[in-house]
Amino acid sequence: MQWPSWLMGLVIGSWILRILIAWLLPPGFDEAYYFLYTQHWDWSYFDHPVMVALTTALGPWLTGYISPLTIRLGALILYGLSTGLLYLSGRQLFGEKVGMGAVAIASLCPLFIFSFGLLAAPDNALIFWWSVTMYVAVLEFFPVKGPYQPTAKIALIGLLLGLVCLSKYHGFVLGLSLVGFCLTSTRHRQALVSVWTLAALGLFSLALLPLVYWNLHHDWLSFGFHLFTRFDGDATGPQFNLLNMVGVWLVGIAYLFPALGFPLWWAIGRHLWHVPNGDLRHRFILWLGLPIAAGFTLLGGFTRIYPAWPAPGLWSLSLLLAVTMAGWSSQTVRRWLVSSALVIATLLVFALGHVALGTLQRPGGVVEVVAPETDPTTTMIDVVQLRRRLQEGGVGDAIAAANFLVTNEFWLSGYVDMAISPLTSSPVMAFTQDPRGHAVWFQPKDWLGYSGLFLSIADDDQSEIRATYAPYFERFDLLASVDTQRARSTTETFYLYDVGQLIKPYDYPY
Repeated sequence: MQWPSWLMGLVIGSWILRILIAWLLPPGFDEAYYFLYTQHWDWSYFDHPVMVALTTALGPWLTGYISPLTIRLGALILYGLSTGLLYLSGRQLFGEKVGMGAVAIASLCPLFIFSFGLLAAPDNALIFWWSVTMYVAVLEFFPVKGPYQPTAKIALIGLLLGLVCLSKYHGFVLGLSLVGFCLTSTRHRQALVSVWTLAALGLFSLALLPLVYWNLHHDWLSFGFHLFTRFDGDATGPQFNLLNMVGVWLVGIAYLFPALGFPLWWAIGRHLWHVPNGDLRHRFILWLGLPIAAGFTLLGGFTRIYPAWPAPGLWSLSLLLAVTMAGWSSQTVRRWLVSSALVIATLLVFALGHVALGTLQRPGGVVEVVAPETDPTTTMIDVVQLRRRLQEGGVGDAIAAANFLVTNEFWLSGYVDMAISPLTSSPVMAFTQDPRGHAVWFQPKDWLGYSGLFLSIADDDQSEIRATYAPYFERFDLLASVDTQRARSTTETFYLYDVGQLIKPYDYPY
């Protein structure tokens, strides 16, 4: 079946737009922090398993250059592969038309594009290995010829689930979802007692060794953080709020884009209603996606969640929307998707113009609306511009001579490290009570007697910074202040202090 020209244009246009955004959009807080993973290679990390370090490092390793585009190169490449695997799963289960519909959805949904295919994040590798697992599971459980019999693909699925878990802990839920499908399908229950399932458990355990090894040697920090610490709140325990859950659901639809999000959930509900007498293929997709998608939406009634958390489930469930689309006329599908694409592209280009160029900035913008001081987009730091500023005058020499640099925020250290990497290989620490990986990467007592620099930003009260951190250092003298600009206006000011030697170790909370 030949792909229609409008669909090819949509896919190519999506690729071009993603590359443009990856090039022009400054790194976010998390992206800057994940870059630090690439500077501290380990079997796993405080916040996430190892895969995000590999995907973030791919671009700088291939190009030898550190920029927003290069740290996102892994995301761009893996998303293309993930979309291809989604297409193969849809085609294998339901035919070519459904596969093409799935590609269209993946090329349009902002939630999928930003979470999986643009920003440097654990979700890049997560959705790739998730998609590989789904495709192999499709081949295993829905053979083209003959009745189902367990095969060696089950063992491969076990290994792949381990790789999903090395990307993000969603992999554990995906594994349980596959077990749930087998339990509810009489023809597939035999898979659970197959010798290949024992092999799958062995390979799954083997794949998890880096994660387990790291946690074993770090007091199970990562598991404790994700299961308990990050959800610490009211001492009376979690309280469910229905309005919060509905709000999370609506925010998710907004990120999906309403013209796609509402139809997606409608398709999910429609197929869920027909589960008792429905097609096993539909039940399979529901089992793969609904526990994650609905589970995290429900969790939103108890605590704050991020839109990316339920996204892998929605990725699988998008096949059900593609199945529904296959029953519509080609003209209806084309008008719906092309009009959605035009609106999404217009909104993204409009937003990118302001974030990168300050088109709405007052002063200096094309339409002067918002001042830099009240504009949240200025919190994303232009590391390439900051690098140039730090190389001017004697600042670059001071950075090159320092044994270490210190900031007061874990994410700020990532921006600084990206900016100074061509100047020095000296480490960038964070002295903060929310240190994340810094508490593992650095033992401040090991740096006693070494000389360094301290860097903070104008968002912080500098007198308070001095009062808080001066006791740890030999001195605390302002060396220079450096500005970054957008549309000829200052968006951030960085204060660089010569602090001499570290004379007192900073105490991390863990």
